[in-house]
Amino acid sequence: MEKKTAYSVTVFGFNQTEKVVLGSIFGLSARRAPKFEAASAADRESPDIFLVDADDPAAIEEFQKYNADRNHPAILIGSKDHGLSWPVLARPLQWTRLFKAFDLAVENAPIPVGTAARVAPAPPQPALSAPPTGLSLPSQDAPTLRQPTLQSAPPSGAAAPNTGLPAATYPRPPQIAAAVPAPAAQIPGAAAFTGTLAALSETRPPQQPAADVAAFDWALVVDDNATVREFMRTKLAPFKINVDFAASGEEAIGMTANRHYSCVFLDVVMPGMDGYQVCKLLKAKKHVRKTAVVMLTSKGSPFDRIRGTMAGCDTYLTKPVDEDRLLETIAKYLPQG
Repeated sequence: MEKKTAYSVTVFGFNQTEKVVLGSIFGLSARRAPKFEAASAADRESPDIFLVDADDPAAIEEFQKYNADRNHPAILIGSKDHGLSWPVLARPLQWTRLFKAFDLAVENAPIPVGTAARVAPAPPQPALSAPPTGLSLPSQDAPTLRQPTLQSAPPSGAAAPNTGLPAATYPRPPQIAAAVPAPAAQIPGAAAFTGTLAALSETRPPQQPAADVAAFDWALVVDDNATVREFMRTKLAPFKINVDFAASGEEAIGMTANRHYSCVFLDVVMPGMDGYQVCKLLKAKKHVRKTAVVMLTSKGSPFDRIRGTMAGCDTYLTKPVDEDRLLETIAKYLPQG
């Protein structure tokens, strides 16, 4: 299948609750590359992928009618494959497994029946012309001629490399000599500039290109655990979410004054102010009030949840963070792409 930026998916079956989940999955998919979207009416009979409720006989029958020639990949959701030999994912619908199944489906899509594999023809080879009169082509045993190596001019009177000619007849090309950079010490300000570059490379984390950053949403992860911060970065980045980090509540408060965040992922237990205090302060700020605050906690008791609700948090994620729950949270609280 030709690589595209967007793929259409025709859905057969599923109950109303699952359709709502699928709608959120397609919405979140719009933030990633490639994205997968529900097929339009025009594409319904010939989408890039079929997604089928394998526990619904009517859905299986309709699917077989449209894909009898097996020209399009399919993913079945349920308990059996009905002898169709398509991949089957068990219920309930899981975001991460479905994204992976979509990606694999388009990578390993079948070649449509009756369509020959397209093989690019080999470029035509130039015809060998006869050598000029008086010259002969070297035999396989003849030594291979090498291009002269660009190097410093040889000492006066010495033979030029690879030529056997006196050095006087083998001057160094002036344009090559001009291109040789002067030592850094001879360039005004070079040492300071080199030092600045080295400092930036050590202190600044890798960022998206400027053209992309402007279109992305920003999230703030507040956690004193470096492992948690790295996990959140790797899980958020594929969905066009830039991430800032704070290791304390005090640092997070200062950062929200300089940038608007669509979502703040906030650890409960930290040095200094705890997550509940930070959440109260954030929600008290008018310009931050609409930012979603997601508490990250290893404490899942009802009392802790009540404390979080009273502090103004929007939802909880329990550590270790479940990836499917994280994707649900992104889909709910961050604008769709």
